[in-house]
Amino acid sequence: MKILLVEDDVDLAERIVRSLHREAFAVDVAHNGEDALFLGTTGHYECVVIDIGLPMIDGISVLQNWRAQGKDVPVLILTARYGWADKSAGFAAGADDYLTKPFLAQELVVRLRALIRRARGQTAGLVRCGELAYDPASGGFTMRQEALRLTAFEARILTTLIQFPEAVVERQKLLESLYEFEAEVPNNSFEVLIGRLRRKIGHHMIETVRGQGYRLTAAAS
Repeated sequence: MKILLVEDDVDLAERIVRSLHREAFAVDVAHNGEDALFLGTTGHYECVVIDIGLPMIDGISVLQNWRAQGKDVPVLILTARYGWADKSAGFAAGADDYLTKPFLAQELVVRLRALIRRARGQTAGLVRCGELAYDPASGGFTMRQEALRLTAFEARILTTLIQFPEAVVERQKLLESLYEFEAEVPNNSFEVLIGRLRRKIGHHMIETVRGQGYRLTAAAS
């Protein structure tokens, strides 16, 4: 799957590209609106990720231009702005979804896959592992149909694990999900975060695979 990423923050763009490459996406990158307009007009992409605040031509104007040309590629906008007016402007210009910075790398991947599935006429649906369910649209988790209350770091770990149910996820991959887009370090250790998740969803659901990582499983203890 080929993605166009438009982000003027070079360091952030590089981190996003690394994350998408690990998930088997091919990525073209533009760092300003002029290059984005050219690539989006001349290239073929299954989805576009575009920042609103871009040099030369802003992201909203780029998106409006694409839509005026009849380009119907799914577009997810990135914004550091929290006001509804900015998000509304993005949707009015033709955006399909948005993420507010800072964001979880795995959430970006989930949303991109959901947009691509919808563009192909497929439904996204819930991601499940036993009685645990994740809604990519809302970013929320439920356990036995009851909403889970998770901290930001707990949600990041669990979002990564549920993408690979019954498979071992390397500890390093889980650590990257915590720190990829923020310099902030949690006060509690990684193992404490895993322990808290186990208490919330059931100790048996997160297995430690020594020397490898962790596995989210629906198997009974």
